[in-house]
Amino acid sequence: MSHLLFFFLVLPLLLESKAKAIEAGDNCSLITHQITGKIGGVINYSSRLGKEQKVAMEMAVEDYFRSSCSKQLTLQLEDSGGDSSRVASATTELIRSKRVQSIIGAMTAQETGLFSEVDMSMKNIPIISLTSPAITPPSMAHQLPYFLQMSNHITLHMQCIVDIVGHFKWRKVTALYEHKNGFSAYSGIITLLSDKLKVVNSEISYHSDLSSLSSISNPEITIEQELIKLRSKSNRVFIVSVSSLELAILLFEKANQMRMMEKDYVWIVTDEIASLLDSVDSSVVNNMQGVIGFKTNFARTRDTFKSFKSRFRNKYGSKYPEEEEYSNPSIFALRAYDATWAIARAMEKSQGKITSKELSGNILSSNFEGLSGTVRFENNVLWQSPSFEIINVVGNSYRVMAVWSPKFGFSQSEEKYNGATANSSLKNLGPVYWPGGMPSTNPRGWAISDADTPLKIGVPAMGAFKQFVRVTFDQTQNATRVTGFTINVFEAVVKRLPYNLPYVLVPFYGTYDEMVEQVYRNGLDAAVGDTEIMADRFQYVEFSQPYVDSGLVMVVTQKAETSHATWMLKTFTKKLWLLMIAMHVFIGLLVWLIERGNNTEFDGIGTMLWFSVTIIFYAHRQPLTSNLSRLVLTPWLFVILIVVASFTASLSSAMTVSRLEPSVLDIETLQRTNAPVGCNGNSFIKPLKLDMLKQHSLWNLMQESSSENTAKVTPKQDLPSSSAVLALYFQRVHLWLLTSRRQPSKL
Repeated sequence: MSHLLFFFLVLPLLLESKAKAIEAGDNCSLITHQITGKIGGVINYSSRLGKEQKVAMEMAVEDYFRSSCSKQLTLQLEDSGGDSSRVASATTELIRSKRVQSIIGAMTAQETGLFSEVDMSMKNIPIISLTSPAITPPSMAHQLPYFLQMSNHITLHMQCIVDIVGHFKWRKVTALYEHKNGFSAYSGIITLLSDKLKVVNSEISYHSDLSSLSSISNPEITIEQELIKLRSKSNRVFIVSVSSLELAILLFEKANQMRMMEKDYVWIVTDEIASLLDSVDSSVVNNMQGVIGFKTNFARTRDTFKSFKSRFRNKYGSKYPEEEEYSNPSIFALRAYDATWAIARAMEKSQGKITSKELSGNILSSNFEGLSGTVRFENNVLWQSPSFEIINVVGNSYRVMAVWSPKFGFSQSEEKYNGATANSSLKNLGPVYWPGGMPSTNPRGWAISDADTPLKIGVPAMGAFKQFVRVTFDQTQNATRVTGFTINVFEAVVKRLPYNLPYVLVPFYGTYDEMVEQVYRNGLDAAVGDTEIMADRFQYVEFSQPYVDSGLVMVVTQKAETSHATWMLKTFTKKLWLLMIAMHVFIGLLVWLIERGNNTEFDGIGTMLWFSVTIIFYAHRQPLTSNLSRLVLTPWLFVILIVVASFTASLSSAMTVSRLEPSVLDIETLQRTNAPVGCNGNSFIKPLKLDMLKQHSLWNLMQESSSENTAKVTPKQDLPSSSAVLALYFQRVHLWLLTSRRQPSKL
């Protein structure tokens, strides 16, 4: 009985011990297939990003062991130290000495491609790069067929930047990126960003490639000198792209010390920095007040992530106790975790020894839901439809202003990604806290800088119309003043530019053609004035749209007035007068021939003539006895009524309205009479009319320098009646954006 009681007391203890053994992996003997593989890792142990990736990869191997009982899956890690040469040596060590089957690391495609030319073994092993964003050189698919990138493509990052710049309508930006380890790995970003910015009418005014901290002896002095250079320029919109967190921390610390985190400054950071803001202390956040940026959005509410986050914080805090307070995992830790799982799953698909080609194919065919999202590759790059959180650094942390996706643009939250609520702007998404304090109007993106070389804008000092451009000398201020309607329009346009345009107005004492030539020969950067678009000028410079219409007129003397006695005769033409007289005589003769046999009142030729005169005034006294005579006379009376009314109206008009007639009607008359012709010598009229008046003597073309002087040559006592003055009643006025067609415009 006592033995039976002892058995029942010991049985629960044995079952509990067995359960613990199973949990510890003793049940793995029941698994018929266990994978055997080695995964290599090359990361920077000294960086925050490398520390997170190291912890995440170790956790991935542990979690995979618990789920598959594969004790033979090992992880071999090497420290790159942030140096390309150490990356190459560590990779070679993992491949040749430790016989790893796949590598996960922070190497770029450009670095790996260069190293593979020295060590051909790198081309024959699957490598998953954790660098972000993914940059795919055109030759990568052929040079590195097994190279995969566990990040979104660079074009998605650039599109998000462009949408932010386009929303705030900044026309010029300054781009900063890290020139890592002496490699121009990211220099193509500038070209890509420049092309994207053209869509929103913006451009890169200046770009700076900052060397990585490991490659320079005194990083603080180097960054300070670069910031001094940036501060001397007028542009105030800075985009920090593809930079390590350590470089960004030092950059913003120095920018804050140099008062470049104040009003009118704009700083935009990309995912590589923004996604790590949860992992930095308060001093870093204080130096980044007002910064805006975007970070990769992922599901933080899932149970799998919550469990991972809790375990990650514990493990990270135990390894790096000095950073325990800021031990939250970033998107880069999640991708390192998922990359390790992707390789382990690919190894699991093979029942025996697996080749690099087969392993790479299995990785490329991955399609599972990881912590960072869907893990799937297309063209050797992580295929996802990402969304970015648009953040604004305020206080001790940051606030999420919106969520951006390449398909829907900006939205207030991820749940609102549908055609009805998504939009392409940041309107109504709350105020933006810019550098310098409280939210205010959006910065214009530029400031006046003394270092900018002003453009030399030429103005015609000897223009024809002083109302448009007038150059005077102010003796009280001992300075030259340039005024006029054209100058007012030019200054109003410059004020509306979204960037600073330093310029100085330079009076030009010469002809318009000479000023155009100076612009073409780079003596002047541009010109503003009243001018005309001519075919010969357009071959050398470009013009803006005109805003005043013009016309060429010929001013001639008035034709001598005729005597008042001749007004009546000029009412009708000579032909009409003769026709009227002939018709009166004819009608009188016709009526006389009909009436003379039966009517005694129509005896003699004199009676016929008198009847023709009196009928005009309806004063004829001879009665008509014949119906035929009445039929002939009735239409003529209607004609007389119309003629008398027209005569009265014309005569009244001539007597009440003064009529001015030109003495010269056309150019042909001037050519025929060889009359003197005056014009403004500075305008285009002189060469134009010299070409038209080929038969004119040169001494007959009188030139004057202004419209006032031109008017003085027109009195009648100075010029004969057939003389003329050629002038413009308004020249076609332009804001000359005159630039040499041999070089790009500077405006």
